[in-house]
Amino acid sequence: MTSPTLDPLPRDFYDRDVRQVAREMLGKLLVRRSRDGITVGRIVETEAYLPEGDSACHAVAGPNRKTAAIFGLPGTGYVYVIHARHCFNAVADASGVGCAALIRAVEPVRGVALMQKRRQRVELLDLARGPARLCEAFAIDRTFNGWDLTIGRSLFLADDEGNGGPNYELGVQVSTPRIGVTSAKDLPLRYIFADNQYVSGPKHLRSRN
Repeated sequence: MTSPTLDPLPRDFYDRDVRQVAREMLGKLLVRRSRDGITVGRIVETEAYLPEGDSACHAVAGPNRKTAAIFGLPGTGYVYVIHARHCFNAVADASGVGCAALIRAVEPVRGVALMQKRRQRVELLDLARGPARLCEAFAIDRTFNGWDLTIGRSLFLADDEGNGGPNYELGVQVSTPRIGVTSAKDLPLRYIFADNQYVSGPKHLRSRN
């Protein structure tokens, strides 16, 4: 990997309809800097959670201690715990609206050895395929709940300048129903690069069906 310019995405990137944000997060870089080193992954799968008409969105019951971050400024990190595992989201739309885009999978780009150490696994495909695996590989926990992703420290999203950028051949972008939700499960709010090997879920859910 060449040395990219890792500048954080600005707040106005997130200050839009969450569906647009989730789609355009595909191909962006997830960057995590820590004392252990840097890990970088190219986002290949996201899901949008809507502020209205979406019973699977954590904002549906209004703000509380656990969900306060999802009502924060666009470009705020929202990290929640499910089955003792973490999931990382980027808050979208205007402050107070209550919606976010979940990052479900990335293609490891940099810091692979560190990801392997954190995950205690060596298989490249399984390092960050799925939201919980991703958070473990990138050492993302509740510390980053409410984190400002636009300041470019510790955890942020960046353009893929110098590493293929918008011309990088990742495949066709498609939308499908979300994975792992029991409510509003038919909404086509999961965005992937079809046939990309780093997308999570069973093989038929990684295709362009």
